[in-house]
Amino acid sequence: MRLLILATAAAALAVPALAEDNQAGVPLAASEAAGAWTVSSGGQDLCVLSFTAQHAVRAPATCADALPTRPTAWKATRDGVRLLGADGAPLIAFNRWSNSLFVSHRASGADIQLRRGGPEG
Repeated sequence: MRLLILATAAAALAVPALAEDNQAGVPLAASEAAGAWTVSSGGQDLCVLSFTAQHAVRAPATCADALPTRPTAWKATRDGVRLLGADGAPLIAFNRWSNSLFVSHRASGADIQLRRGGPEG
């Protein structure tokens, strides 16, 4: 009986955490975009992009290995965000998986993730 009570309590505690993650599949709003976003793949942090609320992106040269070319802008999509090049051409699209995680599936199988904040230390 005690095990059942503990399991029920643990399940009840887990539900609010899941309920907070309610933005999967929705566009990135300008008001939430500003700040650092880490690009990673295969469990490795590759570089950090800086988004502005005015849809600009600052990308260091270290992103060259992770992205097709250096992005200079971002645009909300129906279910996430797309990075754009200097000419406005689309570079890579990310689908929102959670409040702070966007994923781009690659044909190679090595997905690229875009995660709110700087690299984990």
